[in-house]
Amino acid sequence: MAAYEAVIEYKAIWTGYVNSIFYTVAGTLINLVLTVCAAYPLARKDFVPRNVLMFLFMLTMYFSGGLVPTYLIVNKLHLTNTPWAMMIPGAISIYNVIITRTYFINSIPSSLQEAAELDGANTYQFLIKIVLPLSKPILAVIGLYYAVGHWNDFFSALIYINDKNLMPLQSFLRDLLMTNKMSLTNLQGLDAAAAEAKMQLSQTLKYSAIIVSTVPVLCIYPFIQKYFVKGVMIGSVKG
Repeated sequence: MAAYEAVIEYKAIWTGYVNSIFYTVAGTLINLVLTVCAAYPLARKDFVPRNVLMFLFMLTMYFSGGLVPTYLIVNKLHLTNTPWAMMIPGAISIYNVIITRTYFINSIPSSLQEAAELDGANTYQFLIKIVLPLSKPILAVIGLYYAVGHWNDFFSALIYINDKNLMPLQSFLRDLLMTNKMSLTNLQGLDAAAAEAKMQLSQTLKYSAIIVSTVPVLCIYPFIQKYFVKGVMIGSVKG
């Protein structure tokens, strides 16, 4: 309990919690919107440049722009030390675009589109009122992937964020563990029992921090579990 009290009483934890919740919710919404907007046109057979765009998208999976050019672009756009730096640079995953596109092609028959057009629905109405409701499994799965990625992200904060008030939870937990680790390097002058107790508290603190950081994800998972099994099989090979 002492370790949990130490984590909870660390005031910066609550700032990190609020920031991480905001980054996760807002970032995941941005991810889902951009992923759907990219995947849906690529799934339409009547979209002429879809093969060219698909090739360009896949090219970025093999040849990344690199960390330094990415930082220079983010800095040039004046996004550094702002909440947007935690969400915009990784706003879309090409892998998730491909998976979502595959789902649209395999699970949304063209007859639905034809019927919707006969009823007077335009492209946006068909996407919002028909495609999205039928795509809950894949949206739940990629939404979970995006959310977990945002929740666990501390590397972006190390690169783009200097303001402590904008740091996510994972950065504060990392600082807490690093501070505790540094305190363990100074065990001289302590008897064996005191040194062992301090090391044991350090280990307990580490596991307490892990529990604190994973509770929100564990709370969300049961609500999307029914979609997860179906959605995670999208793109698998059928025998």
